[in-house]
Amino acid sequence: MNLQPMLETGLDWIRGLPLFTAVLVFLLENVVQLVFTVLIGDALVKLFRRNRIAQIPPPVSRFEILLVISSVLLNTLVTLLGWWLWRANLIRIRGSSDFLGVLLDIFVLIVVMDFFMYVLHRVAHHPKIYAFAHRTHHIYENPRPMTLFALNPLEVLGFGGLWLVVLMVYPASILGIVVYLTFNLAFGLVGHLGVEPAPWLMRTPGLQYLMTSSFHAGHHHDAAHNFGFYSLVWDKLFGTLEAGYFPNARDSV
Repeated sequence: MNLQPMLETGLDWIRGLPLFTAVLVFLLENVVQLVFTVLIGDALVKLFRRNRIAQIPPPVSRFEILLVISSVLLNTLVTLLGWWLWRANLIRIRGSSDFLGVLLDIFVLIVVMDFFMYVLHRVAHHPKIYAFAHRTHHIYENPRPMTLFALNPLEVLGFGGLWLVVLMVYPASILGIVVYLTFNLAFGLVGHLGVEPAPWLMRTPGLQYLMTSSFHAGHHHDAAHNFGFYSLVWDKLFGTLEAGYFPNARDSV
C-alpha cells in the first residue's frame, strides 16, 4: 500500500481548510492522541503490572486534569501555528520522497529533537526556571500514562516552539514527520507508564542506550539525572546518567 498519494491528498486538504475548521480538526487530533495514549498506556500498565518500577500513583486530582486539558489546548495552538507557518511557506513539507529520503528525515528529526530536548530539559531544571515551570511536572513522582500531558503551560509552549523551529530549518517529508510524531508519542508514553515493559533493553548491547520506563522513572525520583527523551546518549556524554542504571558494568561501555 502506497501511503504517499494519500498523504499528499491529505496535505492538500489541510492546506485549504478555513481557519475555524482547522481549529476544530487540530483540536480533535489532539484529543484523539490523548485518549489513545491513555487507553494504550493503561492497557500496558495492566499487562506489565508485575514489573512495577514506581509506586501506584494516587487518584487523579482536579489539578492534574486541568493541566492535561491545558496541554491539549496549547498543543492545538502549536499545531495551528505550524499550519499557519506552513501556509506562509515558512515551514516547507515535502509531499513525496523516496524511501531513503524518508529514513533520513526520520533519523535527522529524532537525533536533532533528542539533543535539543535534552538541552531544554536541563535548562528547565535551572533553579530560576524550575520553580515556576518544570516543578509542576515533578509533582507526579509516581507517573501514570496521563502524566505525559500533566505539564506546565510554559513547557508545552517551549517544546512546541522547538518543534516548529526545527521544521522551519529542516524541510522534512510528510511521511517522515508522521513517523517521527508517532515515535515521539510512543516514547513519551513509555516514559510515564510506571511499569517496565522491556527490562531486557538495559541488558542488550546496541539497544541499551534507548530510553526505557526505568530510565525516565529514575528522573522523576532523582531530578539531577536522566534528562534524555529518546536515548541515553546525551546523558552518557555529559555525565548526567544515573549511576548504576545499567544492570552490569560491561553494558555501559
